Amino acid sequence: MQLRDRSITGVILAGGQSRRMGGHDKGLLPINNRAMIEYVIEKLSPQVDDILINANRNLERYSQFGHKVITDQITGYAGPLAGMAAAIQACESEYILSTPCDGPWVPADLASRLFTRLEREGANLSTAHDGERLQPVFILMHRKLLPSILSYLASGERRLGYWVKQQKPALTDFSDQPELFFNVNSPAELKAAEADLRDPAHPAS
Repeated sequence: MQLRDRSITGVILAGGQSRRMGGHDKGLLPINNRAMIEYVIEKLSPQVDDILINANRNLERYSQFGHKVITDQITGYAGPLAGMAAAIQACESEYILSTPCDGPWVPADLASRLFTRLEREGANLSTAHDGERLQPVFILMHRKLLPSILSYLASGERRLGYWVKQQKPALTDFSDQPELFFNVNSPAELKAAEADLRDPAHPAS
């Protein structure tokens, strides 16, 4: 089965509290006069059939980017899994592809590589590995995993990486471009991202 024969909804996870950024909503932070989430939308759009933005505040501002905004169905900022569950509940696609709002670079072949590995291993979930560590927010998963997510969250668990490992995921090697998984967690990293995005020679630009 080819990727083009599958339906995929992209979900950009912007529902966190951004504690390490002083509570500022990271997806809306400006980078070179553009909101950070705009870079993510630009890279994700060609790879999916539709995009959802998962946010729990500033909903009106997020809606201005032209995509449906969905909120967690579980209160209390339950983490990325709550956003993924909300995306599955809000769409009819067979798969969802998740990315964070604070990584202004997304691999152009993220969906195709994750899908190829998922199909090869007969898995329900494929996640990126940058050669050094798992990148569990970059996930392609089948919607049949929704009951597992909801059960996990209902138990009080929130750890995405732990749940991912329980699913025996297909690990997709992105060690050839680990810089694309850079995410912004501090003012210093925000400045670094601004400089890199202005530099056409930077490998992630």
